Formats: sequence, C-alpha cells, structure tokens
Amino acid sequence: MPARAPVPTDPAIQRCLEQLGQQLRERRQSLRIAAGSVAAAAQMSRQTLHRIEHGEPSVTMGAYLNALRALGLRLQVADDAPPAPLAASAVETLRVADYPQLQLLAWHRAGEVVTAEEALALYERNWRHVDRAALTPAERDLIHRLAQRHGQGALLV
Repeated sequence: MPARAPVPTDPAIQRCLEQLGQQLRERRQSLRIAAGSVAAAAQMSRQTLHRIEHGEPSVTMGAYLNALRALGLRLQVADDAPPAPLAASAVETLRVADYPQLQLLAWHRAGEVVTAEEALALYERNWRHVDRAALTPAERDLIHRLAQRHGQGALLV
C-alpha cells in the first residue's frame, strides 16, 4: 500500500507546489517536448511527471529537481518578504510565524494567521511569558502599533 500523501501545513504551500508544476508544464509545452521524453530525461515515470505538473506534495523533492533540470531550469530559494506593516483594512491579519514571541504564545496556532485583535489579546493575556529581551525590533514595533490601534494606546498587562 502506498504511503499517504503529506498534507501541506499551509494552503500557500499547496499553491506554491501547483504553481511550480504549472511552470514546469508550461516550460515543457513551450519547448514542444513530450512528457515521456522529459520523464525519461529526469529518470522517472510519465505518471510521476504528471503528478509533479499537478503539484502533488507526495512526490519527492529530488523528483521535482530532476524534472527542473531536465527542462533546463533550477530551483532558487528566497526569503519571504518581511512582515508587512499593518494596513488600515477592515480585518488585519498577521502570520504567527513572523513574530517569534507571538509564535511561542500561540504555539497551538503555528503556521496560521491571527487577526490584529487576537494578537493583542494573546500578548496581553500571556505577557508574563514574553521574553522581552528576545523581542525583535519588528515585533516590538508590532506590539506598539497593536496597542496604539487596538488597545487605546496602552498594552494592558
């Protein structure tokens, strides 16, 4: 029985795999190369190439890299953009993973987003657990902005 496909921890990961697969398929088609030929050059079955082109997470990273190489492409890793400043939108959200102390406070919500109000409540409720010396400048600024915008100018701790 085949292994279960891993479930991406974040919908953005699945979208990333699907976009990568789509780019591979578009490259193959623009070069007018048959899927069987690319699969043979990448030393995989045509079925595995098909799964890669559809962004399936169960395919190994090595298979993705072999397919990229067979098409004359390479994978480059880049840092995510720094956390965006809070926008003046109706519902502001923050990625928990972008702020180390918030991530420790919201360990049960790792990989998720929270609203600005939820983030402020987490900080206020659990302030005794925050390592103030470990706060990054970005996180200090976030806490200050949250208190100004959602806490009537004060952090209630």
